[in-house]
Amino acid sequence: MLHTIVNAVIFTGEEVLRGCNIVIENNKILEVSNEIPDNANIIDAGGKNIAPTFIDIQPNGGYDLYFSKEVSEAALEDMYQASLDHGTGYILPTLISSDFETILKAIDVVKSFKQKQPGVLGMHLEGPFINVKKRGAHPAHIIRKPTDDELREIIRLGKDVIKIITIAPEVFTDAQLQMLLDSGIIISIGHTDINYEQAQFYFSKGITLVTHLYNAMNQMGHRECGLVGATFDNKEVYAPIILDGGHCHYAAARIAYQQKKIS
Repeated sequence: MLHTIVNAVIFTGEEVLRGCNIVIENNKILEVSNEIPDNANIIDAGGKNIAPTFIDIQPNGGYDLYFSKEVSEAALEDMYQASLDHGTGYILPTLISSDFETILKAIDVVKSFKQKQPGVLGMHLEGPFINVKKRGAHPAHIIRKPTDDELREIIRLGKDVIKIITIAPEVFTDAQLQMLLDSGIIISIGHTDINYEQAQFYFSKGITLVTHLYNAMNQMGHRECGLVGATFDNKEVYAPIILDGGHCHYAAARIAYQQKKIS
């Protein structure tokens, strides 16, 4: 059935439109138009704002439950509903550094839940293969170097579920890193002690994401530029920020935006 949303202020991502209508069929937007198609069901937005939904690649919990503490569909439902209530329609629930059995359980839970709720795109595995020197809130006793067998099993069972994995590449062997690169899982560098030159080396292998800019990584100085400087110096690398005023100063976020914004 054809639907048309009228009387809305529409933000396209690039401009604000007034006096336009959104034409929808089978839950997909066909066009934004000045016209109203014949036989369309009219939905009056009452002057409200309409914008594309957000995508969060690293939520850890919802209103009441924290996924890494309660690996369950209830935690995922709580997380998704909290995200949806604040304009985020798609998420990658994040599991921080955990033991092997918990990682496998999280894979199963997310795999099952995403079939019921398409707003859950998969999961983000943050750790446990990180540098203990930069562990942040991650428990030190869980952090470890990967074994070939553990990594191989996580890749096998996490296929089509784990969309992002945050690692410290320096704790991997060359063969293990290549195994991960070949898996198709997006690699993000985080909780790491690498310097500028090392970061550029790993970026050259096709890694284009860091978790999350400024935190648990070497900062930018005028002689040693660190991972932060390497990220600024590489146009292909994306730099998510936790924009809460606590994880980094708002001025630092503005500086990062000036460095990384798409022209």
